[in-house]
Amino acid sequence: MTKQTSAYLQSYEYIRDKILNGELPRGTKLVEERLAKELGVSRTPIRESIRKLEQEGLIKDKQVVNPTESDLRNIFQVRILLEGFATRCAAAYMNEATLQRVYECVRIGRSGTNDEVMKANKEFHDLIIQASNNPVMIDIIDRMQSIIYLFRKTVVYHKRPFLIDEHEEIYNAILLHDADRAEGLMKHHLKADLEFCLHLLKSVK
Repeated sequence: MTKQTSAYLQSYEYIRDKILNGELPRGTKLVEERLAKELGVSRTPIRESIRKLEQEGLIKDKQVVNPTESDLRNIFQVRILLEGFATRCAAAYMNEATLQRVYECVRIGRSGTNDEVMKANKEFHDLIIQASNNPVMIDIIDRMQSIIYLFRKTVVYHKRPFLIDEHEEIYNAILLHDADRAEGLMKHHLKADLEFCLHLLKSVK
């Protein structure tokens, strides 16, 4: 790894993590010179990092993204379409070992700490997306992971009702190879996430 690549990765991870853990709140303006000084790097890797984070949806116009109602609806529309189809595929093709891992995610979701539930929630959705066996679909969702993380944090830390109950229903439909039900449940689940995030967005205005 070249020194330049290392500086870029360090800068990217530093800025991304500060956004995801809330140290850089929504709407914060990013100043390249200040970030470069904090990290002891030139402005070039900072600029490249900001560009990548813009592609991932965490930054807009050099500010930490503050999603509008329209932004939320657009992002969730893509997730509902793709993850709904992936869940249909999972009901047809998911193997026994992966099913066990999905069930474990449900179990942790009921009894884990917030951080454990966050990880279990991510793995639950990731395992289902992987079951699509569609590398293009997997790549699209992968590029959305950072912005998805912010919404996942919202539903976990604000204790959205029935979140894990819905995960268990989706797991049971996959277990029974009921593709129609599995797809419908995932779509309902993500729509409920969207409505919960929209409600919180409106309540802080």
